[in-house]
Amino acid sequence: MNCVKNKIELEEKGYSILNNLYSIEEISEILSCIKNVAQDRDSFMKTGDLYAIRQLIKNIPELKTHLFNKKITQLISNLSQSEYFLTKAIYFDKPSTSNWFVPYHQDLSISVENKSETENYTNWTYKKGQYGVQPPIKILQNTITIRIHLDDTNKNNGALKVIPKSHARGIINIATKDYSTDNEDICEVKKGGVMLMKPLLLHASNRTTNNIQRRVIHLEFCDQELAKPLKWLEYYNSN
Repeated sequence: MNCVKNKIELEEKGYSILNNLYSIEEISEILSCIKNVAQDRDSFMKTGDLYAIRQLIKNIPELKTHLFNKKITQLISNLSQSEYFLTKAIYFDKPSTSNWFVPYHQDLSISVENKSETENYTNWTYKKGQYGVQPPIKILQNTITIRIHLDDTNKNNGALKVIPKSHARGIINIATKDYSTDNEDICEVKKGGVMLMKPLLLHASNRTTNNIQRRVIHLEFCDQELAKPLKWLEYYNSN
């Protein structure tokens, strides 16, 4: 797989889209794993219908075989000379009972095993049994998000909206709306395709208007260790 173009786009624009990384059969296997697991744990989030699963790999470990196919493993290897490892995995959907919009934001929080006040780690949270914290910016700059699309995704069913190159500005003050949406892109992705994204890229999504599912698996990879004694909550090395 030649992903030089995508690597350049990711660095320059903050995102890139690749199609055909998963076959229809592979997508069906992924969805079957999710459907067939018991959904009565805190990590399974519902308002009538299931709309998110946190700590996805920990809750459904059999997904590892299906998610890390040859193409995605090669893609991760080609994106950097450093050894990237998984740090977060979430499943998202937008069913009718949980069909809200998400305003523009940056992904600034990482998940860690335990809370320990550590220099340059700020804005601690505790939600659904897991600790989140904002790490030093170097960790966010060295994180790559891969969003695996389990459905065709377009502007009518919640495709991400992004502000290209906004990741290069560092941490942006969202409260003062210190950004412009004049050059906004809508990231339409085919079923079986992926979107690469920098977590500091400003991104948002609208409500679904066509009643078609928008199921996505959101994976975050990093090549940075955390300051001791902090540890990644969902560390997994696919190599």
